[in-house]
Amino acid sequence: MSNSQPNEKNNQNEQNELQKYLEAKARQEQEQEQEKQKEQEPEQLSAYEACVLRESARVKELIAEAQEGE
Repeated sequence: MSNSQPNEKNNQNEQNELQKYLEAKARQEQEQEQEKQKEQEPEQLSAYEACVLRESARVKELIAEAQEGE
């Protein structure tokens, strides 16, 4: 029995090391995924930029209506 105890300790140490490695790897992958999501998210438009885009679309609609009316 005394021979199996050191093996059990070695196995336990290996399991602990493996567990720590897997946790660190999972954390790293999660951080990388979060960075990818941040890169893919469009930046928030300022109120001014949103207004300019709305007015630009409105002007384009008015021009299109005017051209159809001719």
